[in-house]
Amino acid sequence: MSLSAQPDTLTRTTCPYCGTGCGVIVSTRQGRIVDVQGDPRHPANAGRLCTKGSTLHLTAADHVTRQARLLTPMARAQRGGVPQPIGWNAALEQAADRFAQVIREHGPQAVGFYGSGQLLTEDYYVLNKLVKGLIGTNNLDTNSRLCMSSAVAGYKATLGADAPPACYDDVQHAQTLFIVGANTAWAHPILLRRIEDARKANPALKLIVADPRRTETAEMADLFLPIQPGTDVALFHGMLNVLLEEGLVDKAFIDAHTDGFDALCEAAQACSPAAAAALCGIPLDDLRQAARWFGGHTPTLSLYCQGLNQSARGTDKNAALINLHLATGQIGKPGAGPFSLTGQPNAMGGREVGGMANLLSAHRDLANASHREEVAALWGVDAVPEQPGLTAVAMFEAAARGEIKALWIACTNPAQSMPDQATVRRALERVDFVVVQEAFATTATCAHADLLLPATTWGEKDGTVTNSERRISRVRPAVAPAGEARHDWFIFTDFGRRLEARLPERTARYRPGTRTLFPYTTPESVWMEHRASTRGRDLDITGLSYHLLETRGPQQWPMPDGATQGTARLYADGAFPTANGRARFAPVAYAPVAEPCDADYPFSLNTGRLRDQWHGMSRTGTLGRLFGHVSEPAVELHPDDMRRLGLAEGDLVQVRSRRGALVLPAQASDAMAPSQAYIAMHWGPEYLGGQTETGDPVAGVNSLTQPAGCPTSRQPELKHAAVHLAPVTLPWRLLGLAWLPAEQALSVREALKPLMGAFAFSSCVPFGREGADGAHEVGVLFRAAAAQPVDAAMLTALRALLKLDGDDVMRLDDVHGGQHRAMRLRREADGLRLIGCLLAGDTRSEAWLRPLLQDGLVADAYGRFLLAPGATPPVAMAARGKQVCTCFNVSESAITTALSHCPGNDDERLARVQGELKCGTNCGSCIPALRKLVKRHPVPETQS
Repeated sequence: MSLSAQPDTLTRTTCPYCGTGCGVIVSTRQGRIVDVQGDPRHPANAGRLCTKGSTLHLTAADHVTRQARLLTPMARAQRGGVPQPIGWNAALEQAADRFAQVIREHGPQAVGFYGSGQLLTEDYYVLNKLVKGLIGTNNLDTNSRLCMSSAVAGYKATLGADAPPACYDDVQHAQTLFIVGANTAWAHPILLRRIEDARKANPALKLIVADPRRTETAEMADLFLPIQPGTDVALFHGMLNVLLEEGLVDKAFIDAHTDGFDALCEAAQACSPAAAAALCGIPLDDLRQAARWFGGHTPTLSLYCQGLNQSARGTDKNAALINLHLATGQIGKPGAGPFSLTGQPNAMGGREVGGMANLLSAHRDLANASHREEVAALWGVDAVPEQPGLTAVAMFEAAARGEIKALWIACTNPAQSMPDQATVRRALERVDFVVVQEAFATTATCAHADLLLPATTWGEKDGTVTNSERRISRVRPAVAPAGEARHDWFIFTDFGRRLEARLPERTARYRPGTRTLFPYTTPESVWMEHRASTRGRDLDITGLSYHLLETRGPQQWPMPDGATQGTARLYADGAFPTANGRARFAPVAYAPVAEPCDADYPFSLNTGRLRDQWHGMSRTGTLGRLFGHVSEPAVELHPDDMRRLGLAEGDLVQVRSRRGALVLPAQASDAMAPSQAYIAMHWGPEYLGGQTETGDPVAGVNSLTQPAGCPTSRQPELKHAAVHLAPVTLPWRLLGLAWLPAEQALSVREALKPLMGAFAFSSCVPFGREGADGAHEVGVLFRAAAAQPVDAAMLTALRALLKLDGDDVMRLDDVHGGQHRAMRLRREADGLRLIGCLLAGDTRSEAWLRPLLQDGLVADAYGRFLLAPGATPPVAMAARGKQVCTCFNVSESAITTALSHCPGNDDERLARVQGELKCGTNCGSCIPALRKLVKRHPVPETQS
């Protein structure tokens, strides 16, 4: 049998995106990943995948790997220089020398390590042991601090341990779902599929959504509470007072299983239902209805995410919601409980091994002396450090002050994701030695590294992750590591052994019998040590093994020795992991946002996710097709605010906070409330450019966000910043669009990045489509604006990069008028196709040139008009419009056309459109948008 005729090899592994933890089946052929499908045996997703998960195989294509991956260790001779290849031995020797030198000269507190919720549990465990066991500092934090630390603190403050008590199956048992601060439709699409199934099976199920924005999740709600930013505690206290007034609290549960209820009631008195409704900006009747459903239409399951966590009052918000569950006894039973949804694939696993500045292994607390002694004994060291470590924001602030001399960053992109980017950039510039351990060479942080270490990524990694419902899944390699990439746990192990040899004063403190802290040869050997650390703890997994995960599938903790399966939900017996076994009500008080809006900064800026993108887009950004739903950065505003500011769709507006400013196109959105603004969290300097008023390069959306954080969790306030908005006059515009060979497109985009800073505003994004032959075509869009025309050299450089300088290019140059046009056409079987264009000066013809190019329309009839300015097409054309379904590239115009001749009720009309266009029949991520369109385009009267 020839190789090409051999069947594909199938590997079961786990998706690397959100905390849902979906199982995937990877198909490989001749050592390459060629397809991915949802795993029908995985309990988290039962075979379903969202748009991101269903395109994972495309991010592992050879052309993506060659252009975007970091494939060999690289070192810079000097800061700002071009990195050069270096062997692994030389790279790790250099790293060990530099870190050992800093530790000897300045002490262990002068080094910092910053990790990621995308590391595997095994990676996390070795890193934690390296920093706290060998080096002797707790300066280890991760981007989970930006994501889940308030949820951790809220659970511990009330229930006694960082343990989400509910599970995904509770969705189907609930009578009321309360979604707060989470756009589940976009952030956790597969969980939303469960919610849709539950509502179909149980029409009596009530869905309440509280969110400042009217998101696609909110569109589905039976009751939508558009609360003002930061008023969550007031909402929960107001609901508690309704529960008290109407006798909906569970007095028997409160008396038997909780402490502190009277103190809570006293704290909540300031938020009477009427006062709370006024603070939240919602009708009093709606607040009362929410409380009645929460306490009377039970069981009730709450689902919440970053809207509660990313706040200067994040712990209070989490605790106040849990208070409602304790007050009504809505915990420990099917369909009930406070269920925090993790944002990253292994944020939970990192917490389990203590991979943060205030934690130790197996949910032990750094401040607890007996916990420190237990970990020291397990690791074979005399002690673990007592001094609390620097959390994420504090670590970069310390680095900016010069207190951190060496910084190791693994599997995360702080130059995109951290708040207050001005401080982050100062930190990365001032630290003497920066190591970046990363799979992708294209992140903004890589540009600041003295040493770059290539790590394995999805499809190559081996280990475990834990999802939102405490379920541990195996991550298995489907292909060999690309280039010279190494597993993260192995990099930490190798570095740790080298560092041991350079720090004899540290190894002298090892307990007798301990030769090295890093004896690991496989990820399983790491995991077994982690397992041993959990014995007798709340997350006891001593009954679990790699073998059991292989044979019985993913399992939930706790699963102690002797258990036959994991535990689905916690606290069914009313016993809590506190000193007296009782849960604690948290008597938190409502407080306004840390940075209130005022006359100078009258808008509240919110940030959040897009449906088809992930974090800084180092992976999803390699696929042009994932930019079809939202194609470019923009700031969303209420239509009334657009009118008040004199802005039309696409006009440029400066968004300025107390920390920085950037320029973006404005976009009207009926999801927004007045005086609020929204920018997706993904738009960092990799995609959004330009110059600030001081001439510095724009650092993306997080140049605006604030570092102020929750005093308990230290999680920064990424969900609110006070900003000022003002129209920007930049009359000279530029737009470049070009289809490019797949093996060149990502490299072209990287080459365009240095040009972005030459303009007052610029953006550079890919676009894509699936060709007739099934190949995935990729293009690049470059947009810019300036007060004056740029010089000819810049236009020449842009044309060269976009392949617009050949004999098949038509050009028009008007030097005096500042106008420039370049059009590249290709003859195909049915006519000419526009495959590249550059418009400079007047770009109004984008309105018809862009769909002509991106939709692949025949261009024969346009001729010389291609070089003419103007917004009106010279020949009638039918543009596809905005993409709704990524899987089948179905546009909004096609859907509304189909709806115009679809009779029946909403469900029947949706089914007809799905049958006709296939939209929503694959991953289902677009179903909420389809339902929204069905509602907004009612049945024509002649058909009803």
